[in-house]
Amino acid sequence: MADNKTNDEARERYEDIAHELAATHSDVELRKLFSMPAIYVKGKACAGFTQGTAMVFKLSGAAHAEALGLEGAHLFDPGGMNRLMKEWVVVPAAHASEWPRLAELALTYVGGH
Repeated sequence: MADNKTNDEARERYEDIAHELAATHSDVELRKLFSMPAIYVKGKACAGFTQGTAMVFKLSGAAHAEALGLEGAHLFDPGGMNRLMKEWVVVPAAHASEWPRLAELALTYVGGH
């Protein structure tokens, strides 16, 4: 069973990041994607909170490779049916210290910031 304290801390960390991005970028919106909380820039999703303990980021190039290289990170499969979203990387809460930077990279990639 997952540790609820850990889940709550991960969710709080996501919320802090999402609200900070929304406060500092006028083109950022907080909505849902696949029923998960998500960060949108210019109408396109760039990041979200999934599995109760992880953030997912839309990345490319070196940033994608770096995120995927983190222990426990993997490609996003929103329906759990082996339909991987190849640009999206799930990064577990063990790497929550990396989430703000990865969120900025995703924002730049998707929104051209």
